[in-house]
Parts: sequence; C-alpha cells; structure tokens
Amino acid sequence: MSGGLVGWIDLERDLTDRADVVRAMTDTMCDRGPDGGAVHITRHAALGHRRRTAPGVGEGRQPALFATRCSPSPDEGTVVLVYDGAIYNLAAVRRSLGLPPVATDIDVLLHAYLTHGADFAGRLVGAFAMAIWDGRDRRLLLARDHLGLKPLYYHPYPGGILFASLPRGIMANPLFTPRLDRSLMTIALQPRLTLAGETPLVGLHEVKPAHVITYTPDHGPVSRAYWRLASEPHEHTPAETAERVRELLHDAVAGQLPASGPCGAMLSGGVDSTSVAALAARLLPHALDTYCVEFDSDKAHFAPTELRPDVDAPYAAAAAEHMGSRHTTLTATMADLLDVIPATRRARDLPGWGQFDASMYLLFRRMRQDTTVALSGEAADEFFGGYPYLFKPELIRRDTFPWLGDGPKLADFLVPELARDGDEKARYAQLLGEVPRLPGEAGPDARMREVLYLGMAGPLAVVLDRKERMSAAQGLQVRLPFCDHRLVQYVWNVPWSMKCAGGLKSLLKDAMAGLLPPATLTRQKSAYPHVQNPAHDQALVREATWIVNASESPLRAMFDAPRLNDLLKRIGANELRAQLPGGASAAQLLVQLVELNAWVREYRVSVS
Repeated sequence: MSGGLVGWIDLERDLTDRADVVRAMTDTMCDRGPDGGAVHITRHAALGHRRRTAPGVGEGRQPALFATRCSPSPDEGTVVLVYDGAIYNLAAVRRSLGLPPVATDIDVLLHAYLTHGADFAGRLVGAFAMAIWDGRDRRLLLARDHLGLKPLYYHPYPGGILFASLPRGIMANPLFTPRLDRSLMTIALQPRLTLAGETPLVGLHEVKPAHVITYTPDHGPVSRAYWRLASEPHEHTPAETAERVRELLHDAVAGQLPASGPCGAMLSGGVDSTSVAALAARLLPHALDTYCVEFDSDKAHFAPTELRPDVDAPYAAAAAEHMGSRHTTLTATMADLLDVIPATRRARDLPGWGQFDASMYLLFRRMRQDTTVALSGEAADEFFGGYPYLFKPELIRRDTFPWLGDGPKLADFLVPELARDGDEKARYAQLLGEVPRLPGEAGPDARMREVLYLGMAGPLAVVLDRKERMSAAQGLQVRLPFCDHRLVQYVWNVPWSMKCAGGLKSLLKDAMAGLLPPATLTRQKSAYPHVQNPAHDQALVREATWIVNASESPLRAMFDAPRLNDLLKRIGANELRAQLPGGASAAQLLVQLVELNAWVREYRVSVS
C-alpha cells in the first residue's frame, strides 16, 4: 500500500490540543496518498497516514491506519502502526504467524511486531518504511527496508520527535524551522557524497537503510542495523553462479508482480531493464506493457558519450518485439521538461536533479495512465559492475571515489569559511572502514570489493531516491527486483574476477543467456538518458550566473564569485573538457547549484 506517513511523539505536550497541526502534517502527504487518510491522536502520541488505493484490490486488503489492544487508556497498552510500501513475502510471514489468508498487510505487520519485537523488520522482504508507537512502554520504532527504497525522515528535539515520509511532513510542524547546514555544503552541492542518514538541513535525519530506530523519552533515538552485507567465500563455479543469479532474479521478479491488474516495466533495451522485463513477460504472457523515453531534440543534438553511446528507443522497441510486450515510447520536449521541474522539486522536498528528474517524472506520468505497478532494472550496474570507470585502472587506483571523475567540483568554489578541506577524503575513509572484508582476499578482487561498496553508498542512493520520489508523486509503485537483498547478498560475494571476466556485467549476461535478444547482449552500456540541448545548457549557465552575482540571491555570499564566474564563462564557451560524474556535460555540473537555489527560495530555507 503506497502512501505517506507522519507522526509526533511528545511526553511534555498534550497533543490532543494540537490536532490541527497533526492534520496539517498528514495533509502534506496528499499527493502520495490522495485516496483518503486518518490520524490517531492521544495525549502524547499522534500518527497520521495518507493512502493510495490500488485498483482491483478488495477493501479487505486495505491497511488499517492503526490497531489497538485492550488497554486502560488510549496512551497505555496501545500499539499503533502506520507504514508505506509493499511486503513481497507477506504470505510467508502470515503463515509463520499462524494468521488466516484474509489477514491484511497491516495486520500481519502488527502481529509480526507483537511476536518478534524490533527484530520483526529483518523477517520482511520488500520496500517499506514504518512507524510503531508502543504505548505499553512508551517506545517508538522507525524502520526502513534493506536498501532504503522507501523514505523516512525524523527530527528529534528536547522532549519529543517528529517523523514523516518526506521532509514536508516535518516542516509543517512549527517546532521545525528549515535551516541549511552550512557544514554540509559538500553534500548539498554533490549529493552522491551523502552518507546514509544525512540531509542538508540542520536537525533533519533520514532513517538509514536496514535500520530500526528506537526512541524513548529517556534515551532519545538509537539506531540499530538489522541487516548488513556479509563477506563470505564464494564456492560456486561460473556456470553455477550464473544459474543461481537467474534463479534469484526470477524469484525476485515473480515476488514483485502485482497480485492482480496490469503491470508495466521500464525498458531501455539494455541488459538490466530487458532482463527484468523479459522475466516478467514470461510470467505475464501478453499482459506486460513496456515504456521508454526519448527526446524530440535527439536527432538534432544527440552526441555519443562514453556513458551514453546511443539512444535507447530503437533498442527498447526491438527488445519489446522480442519478448512480445505492448510498447510505448514517450517523446519529451524541452518545454515538457521545464514545465514539470517545479513538480519534481515538490516530490522531493530536498534539492533535486532538474531535467534528470523531469524526464523520469514524465515517463511515470505516462505509465500511470495504464497501471499502478511497474518494474525497473535499476541498481544492476552497482551490484554487477556496469560502469565504464570500473575498468579504468588509473581511476580504480586513486585514493578517492573513482566515480568522481577529474572535473571541477562546486564545493571547490565556496568561500573559505564554508570550505571543508578534507571532507571528501574523510567520507571516503569512513566508507572504506565500513566495507565488509573477506579474510585473505587481496589484489584486484579486494580493491573491487571496496570500489563496488563505494558505488553502493551515495551514488546508488541518488538513483533509488529519484525513482521513488518521481514515481510516488504519480501514484505509481515502481519495484526493483535487483534490490532484493537476497540477490544483493549473493552477488556481493561473487569475486570481481568472475563477475566481470568478460567485461561489463558479463555475469548477468551469462545468467540471462537465451532470454535476451542479441542486440541487447552486445549493446554498450548506456545510462538513463538526459536531454542534450544547447539552449538548456545556456539556460543553466545564465541561472548560475544570476545565483553567484545577484544581490537578492540567497546563495551569493557562499561562493567566491570571481573564481566561479570564470568557471561559468568556460562552461558557456564550451571550453571545459573535464570528465564529470556520470559522464554529464559540463553545464550539467551546475544543476545542483540551480536546484539548491530553487529549493532554498521555495521552501524558505534559512542559509545564515
């Protein structure tokens, strides 16, 4: 059940007197849950939920917004649960608890908690964010799925805590004032460097993937991991490994198909999306719709790059014909993209990605006309080794993030009092310290384990966040079979020397042999498309120039204007030849600056 949740716990205030604030917090989730909602308010605990109902699902399958046990008062002995997401192993959990087949997902989750306590989250497979207020011991639990597919934010303060699916739910409470954390300008200007749990707002945190946060008035929020990657020797032969990967991916796809109604799939014609769509097409013969996006300016302006050597549309159409899906290609114009960028910002509540968000928003809007559930091949690159930089020894050997490239960074142009020398290196060192090591592993396999872990941190979170926020804003549930944590765990332990012995994602290609068309198997890696349009690039330069120089610009005082103006002139004259993260054009370096400025102004974020 998709939607949005909010909550407020405070043992010093009577929240029944603040019902209007709780409802205002809940109403901020209306776009994620337009089909109704409710709040549960007691003296010291308030939880709200907005729901989006899937067509064809009986009312008995709808989650209740809260559940209670017999108690002497509304505050004592009451357990209240709200959640957003989908549990893919619901039937297995239901059976393990001895519940009847008619038990709803919310009933199953509640009984799982009552039976197993905080450990219940580790028994789930799915994409979820949930909050449980246990009035028996005045304890709040916030839980998030293994890979962080569903969002959940929180703001602790003396005497209480606020939480919500998106920051706006917390911003709607007068106890929180949005203020830019000037010590975290590094991640505000390069979100791929964000560590799990961080946000660019003072006092706003995100529940880490695979973590449960326990909050009590006496101890505050305490975060505990319920799952971590584990490094173990890999005993299977290459043939056995490919067979096991196919089994795990097949099971993940099968488990994520909707119980009823139509199903869609994103299809680029590359290995990742075609693998997922092809498996779904076999499980849903003649019932799968596939979708691709292209730009009307591609014929005039598309130029091959290392990460985007060609356009997706012809490959996607050929793959759809091969698997027998009904296929739609959405052609987006520059005007289309610019028109929805404000909506993409509202879908995030945090600085966005401009046209990268907009094209996905448009694609999901088109898909939502036909279905409420869709599959995506996202994240295979991070797990199976799908990026060109992974095969460049000069980048792999660097004592920093190999995906950063060699171009300028916006953080390098901050004024001295905001510059944090060594911050990037400190983040790199922290992540290296978290890598699950395999005793005795050395050489290229050991280094590539580090490199893949680095890619599974901030860069993966960026693409997963974009997919969730843009789809949820449309009422579309996009499910990601490659993010099934059991598949991730297995692939993590396949040595690099086996995983990519034949080049990018050779293991995945071997696993899907016989199912994919030859053009897909031989196609070069091509990342999610972005528009190449000189007019758009120049617009970014103009906007960035205003931000740096205009007296009314809220960000002006943060940057060394002469140095940044020089960079903008070089970008505008097409004189910057550096390699940038993701293979983006030089002007795309400015997206984070432009979007940060728009966010600060729209959300009235204090920058002082």
